[in-house]
Amino acid sequence: MSTLGINFLDQWIANNVPKTTKADVISVDELTHKLIADAKAVGIKRVEIDEEVDRTILDAIVHLDPGLPE
Repeated sequence: MSTLGINFLDQWIANNVPKTTKADVISVDELTHKLIADAKAVGIKRVEIDEEVDRTILDAIVHLDPGLPE
């Protein structure tokens, strides 16, 4: 993952992963598709953010879940 990709992903997650998102396959898949589309819209290639994007989004959701320990 490139530095540009990491920075974009961090900012995107902060702005687009609601605290109420459930940690399920459908939510992660929908967020992943939105992430890829948003990255493409600003000129970031998928390969710059592709390494384990699904896992990164899932980790962000689980970490934001107030019912789970950190």
